[in-house]
Amino acid sequence: MQFGVFSVSDITTDPTTGRTPSEAERIKAAVTIAKHAEDVGMDIYAIGEHHNPPFFSSSPTTLLGYIGAQTKKIILSTSTTLITTNDPVKIAEDYAMLQHLVDGRMDLMMGRGNTGPVYPWFGQDIRQGIPLAIENYALLRRLWEEEEVDWQGKFRTPLRGFTSTPRPLDGVAPFVWHGSIRSPEIAEQAAYYGDGFFHNNIFWPMSHTRQMIALYRQRFAHYGHGTPEQAIVGLGGQFYIAKDSQTAKREFRPYFDNAPVYGHGPSLEDFSEQTPLTVGSPQEVIDRTLGFREHVGDYQRQLFLIDHAGLPLRTVLEQLDYLGEIVPVMRKEFEAMRKPGVPDAPTHAARVAARREAGIAYEEGKTYVDDVTGASFYAQQDTQAASVNLADQLLRDAEGER
Repeated sequence: MQFGVFSVSDITTDPTTGRTPSEAERIKAAVTIAKHAEDVGMDIYAIGEHHNPPFFSSSPTTLLGYIGAQTKKIILSTSTTLITTNDPVKIAEDYAMLQHLVDGRMDLMMGRGNTGPVYPWFGQDIRQGIPLAIENYALLRRLWEEEEVDWQGKFRTPLRGFTSTPRPLDGVAPFVWHGSIRSPEIAEQAAYYGDGFFHNNIFWPMSHTRQMIALYRQRFAHYGHGTPEQAIVGLGGQFYIAKDSQTAKREFRPYFDNAPVYGHGPSLEDFSEQTPLTVGSPQEVIDRTLGFREHVGDYQRQLFLIDHAGLPLRTVLEQLDYLGEIVPVMRKEFEAMRKPGVPDAPTHAARVAARREAGIAYEEGKTYVDDVTGASFYAQQDTQAASVNLADQLLRDAEGER
């Protein structure tokens, strides 16, 4: 079980002081947070991607590369890499470069993003968002898997004999998670490729999260990647810890009430009851987090939003200290409950070892292609059944084009 923290990179005024940090302060704070996360025993640090105020993380690989040079163990990831508005050639190159620089301790999470104006800023039409995602992810996989790519699509110039450089480290492409809050289509996409599915369940009740992950597990098995229990699942979450529940609520309430996303809505108490947000004592956070397994089964990655809503750096580091104290307890409990046959979270070293165990030796210049390839991102439907049916049709179409 991997534990870690993520940031959406918001620059938010501290409601208790009225002070707004500068971009420079928040960027340097992200580095400090990531280094401290490693110090207290976290496995993952992840950063989002945004290209509009009030966010600062327009270049995740630059930030993660800088952090990688100052850390030794922590896995560096994204909480969103925009598959729709980024050129897949640049994604392939940037993240392979990061993979080499940090000796494989990285992965990434694909997402469409939730900011409409970003599309025209990068020369795209938001009305083509779904076709963009289909085409871009299909091309990205080929760029990592094939030494020379001949390709022609709708949204960029054709490629003829193109080789993305550098090639993936050890011939193993970075592991991909597909992040989603509400779209069953994304669960289906992750299942088709055998990729990880990350449900950022911060704003939704666990009943919704349970339904999404159940669909992903079912379709993961349908596509022949293993049993439903062997699917690779990650969850988001958020907490605030103090010595007791009363103190935690008193300290966190002004940040909650003024947060850019959930502020000025339901009360802290109502939101905590309806979603996985946990504000309380260390034991309350332990119990609530362990309870996620009752809804989704054994899973591989738990990430917590750590620096949202204007929390000052000092407070974020204190929260990481608390997290460092309770994570060993949760690791032990999750491991004791884990059913036989449930895989560990994918790491670069483990995936390289699995390739060698299967008798596949990496040779530079040789093409390695997964058993299942194609495209599988599609318009959101009204029901899960409709989503699956449309996905099947798109997948067949994509395979026919190849």
